[in-house]
Amino acid sequence: MRPPLDHFSDLGHVPILRDPQVLLEHTLAQWPSAADLWVFGYASLIWNPEIEHDLRLPARVHGYHRRLSMWSRINRGTPLEPGLVFALMPGGACRGVVFRVPRAIARRELDKLWQREMPTGVYDPRWLPCRTAQGTVRALAFTLSRDSPNYTGTLDEARLVHILRHARGRYGSTLDYVVRTQRCLQEQGIHDRALAGLLALARRHGLLDD
Repeated sequence: MRPPLDHFSDLGHVPILRDPQVLLEHTLAQWPSAADLWVFGYASLIWNPEIEHDLRLPARVHGYHRRLSMWSRINRGTPLEPGLVFALMPGGACRGVVFRVPRAIARRELDKLWQREMPTGVYDPRWLPCRTAQGTVRALAFTLSRDSPNYTGTLDEARLVHILRHARGRYGSTLDYVVRTQRCLQEQGIHDRALAGLLALARRHGLLDD
């Protein structure tokens, strides 16, 4: 487990890692402003995108996988009782959804998305090729480095059960977040073996009904 940082934002003592504005400018420099904006969702963005879009398509990304390995000290936990959220980690592949934001509103919607995902600069935003039934699109994805202080590393079962039992933040519990992600993935026809195993663990410990 990684130690907490000493410098915090005003978001309830959440660590500020990097300047979000600098990261935004770097991301914009790699995006043709005359093009539509594509965004890849792999967890809560699927069931709560909060951005206007005119098309959503099932998509697959190679080289990254979905993993419940990011500390959440506001949305799904607290600084004293951190929760967990999914991250897009290097290695493997990930099925999710891409959203197309028309170019006329793309910058406005990107700013909204940035406020949601990047207030502390925790993610490494990347433009990734996403395969869809209509061809490959280049979409913005929020990835997490294993060097990030918010990366949990490997947690043992006892710690996972404790988090699923106790962690709760401003948007609800870690367990609710995991269950809702599983539900939305099933609706998209996506099976995530690791996520299914996590929910089986929760059931064995009486946290979920059969």
